[in-house]
Amino acid sequence: MNKILFLFLFPYLVFSQSLYNPQLMYDQTGGMFEEDSLRSIYLNFYDNNYHSYLVNAWFYNPDERIPAVLTLNGVDYDSVGVRYKGNSTFCLPNDDNNPKVPYNIDMNYFIGGQKLLGYKKLKLANSWMDATFLKQIISSNIYRKYLPTGESNLVRLYVQGNYNGLYVNDESINKQFLEKHFDEKSGPLFKCDNIDRFCDTLNAPQAMPPNLYYMGNDTALYYDSYDIKSDYGWEDLVSLIRTINLSFQTIDSVLNVDRVLWAFAVNQVVANLDCYNTYYIHNYYLYKTEDGLFQMIPWDLDNSFVGAIMGWDYWSPSNVYEYDPYFTGPTLGAPTQPWEERPLLYNLLNDNFYRKIYTAHMRTIISESLDTSYIRGNINQLHNLAYTAASQDPYKLFTMAHYYDNIESPIWTGWGFGGIMSTINERKQYLLSHPEISLIPPIITTPNVSMNNLVTVEVSNTNYVELMATTSKYNSKFKSFEMYDDGVSGGDVIANDGIYSCFMPFLNQDSVKFYIRAHNDNAIKLSPERAEYEFYIHYNYNFNNVLGFENDKNIVRRIDVLGRDITFNKNVKNKIFFNIYKNGNVEKIYKFE
Repeated sequence: MNKILFLFLFPYLVFSQSLYNPQLMYDQTGGMFEEDSLRSIYLNFYDNNYHSYLVNAWFYNPDERIPAVLTLNGVDYDSVGVRYKGNSTFCLPNDDNNPKVPYNIDMNYFIGGQKLLGYKKLKLANSWMDATFLKQIISSNIYRKYLPTGESNLVRLYVQGNYNGLYVNDESINKQFLEKHFDEKSGPLFKCDNIDRFCDTLNAPQAMPPNLYYMGNDTALYYDSYDIKSDYGWEDLVSLIRTINLSFQTIDSVLNVDRVLWAFAVNQVVANLDCYNTYYIHNYYLYKTEDGLFQMIPWDLDNSFVGAIMGWDYWSPSNVYEYDPYFTGPTLGAPTQPWEERPLLYNLLNDNFYRKIYTAHMRTIISESLDTSYIRGNINQLHNLAYTAASQDPYKLFTMAHYYDNIESPIWTGWGFGGIMSTINERKQYLLSHPEISLIPPIITTPNVSMNNLVTVEVSNTNYVELMATTSKYNSKFKSFEMYDDGVSGGDVIANDGIYSCFMPFLNQDSVKFYIRAHNDNAIKLSPERAEYEFYIHYNYNFNNVLGFENDKNIVRRIDVLGRDITFNKNVKNKIFFNIYKNGNVEKIYKFE
């Protein structure tokens, strides 16, 4: 195995700084969600009457599963648990007696510990209302830059030996996902969709949407609006909802607010109009991590780039392309119905500080993720890969002309469906010209940390700069420390030179996670721009944590890019560590295997 070592010698330095990269947590080449492979999955049920059984279960016993053999790459996996999933994407094809319905496959439902490419569950979406098959995948690639998000790719599905069509393989938001992103899995988890059904509306129950509206302390009031996926947590959810509605000033003690602002910002930029802060209030999860904060996790992104929501406004598309990014729902307490209210959205966007952070996040997403050349290249690669599978799909709703046309333009088939590139172009133009988004934020250079732990950063167009820092292993609860440019305070040397300074806090810890937040009267800017999902890590190396001698070298603790101690782990790749010589020199090593 090839090893590449980059060595840098620094005299008398006892610190290190790196950028935390959460993208390392996503699947790498060869994994379940590898985009540039198109796998074939075969399902063979023991009972040939499986379809009628599963349809009946969807209506009357939705958790019921039946066994089948799943085959991938010639390997059989016996007795996987299968049920149908979805709501409108199940009802619409099923009402037309079309067998292309979405599947939920549990690998270890009957046989404990059974996995497919390391995963316990597969969720196969039928892309029923997406002629391109790609809106979920392209939008997922954007969301996951800014907050934990499920991955997606394309697969062919065969059922009872017959080709059932091209499907989108979506990562399940389950304990495996939680462990992957939060390094824990035992907290309260809720899927925020109510029990309403798209079909069989005469017999289907009706419930409040999961709009986080406070209905009282009785947990039973919320059972039909939120779907609990953990063994406990109703009291935690009601406490969160009560705080949102009745004591919002303490919201950051129960909710990762920045994560919500990122979710809301991506929803708006990619015109995902099927979620909490747009048309329909659903399609998100809430998970409470061990630091006591609920995390918002986006879900079901196939109506990004307007998607099937275009049907309402095909003939007046400005309604969707120019959807107000500061929409908050009705005024709280006004004479409206409870199901119309969105108290979390209303309270966040009516708070001037949170509104500026939200706006900063939208600017970042517009700048980084609406590159039409890159997105079109990604689309072309995936469309070429899937062309044969799509053209041979016997049950797809759309034609192959729609497969291509809906990339560039909206299409009308008796209902309207937004195009990917047309939505990006129209939405980007509208957002960039929005009077609030177009306000000029501060400009921040990359911060530096000196040998005496002085943090300095050059910032222009600002009147207030903060160092945001934490030592939390959960990467949360950052605290503010003012930075100065007065030539006196915080270690600052020269007044009014645009270089802001303060000393790094928490020096009794092995590492400090931090980012810079700069303000002016109109706007906020962050460095790194994806904070708090990304941040800098400062390593507090000193001669007290020397581990020993090796060829006249003192080797200090080894810490990976996620801030974890890997000193005694011989199997971790891509290590960053330091060797300190007796004379005080430090050897910084990047080791790639």
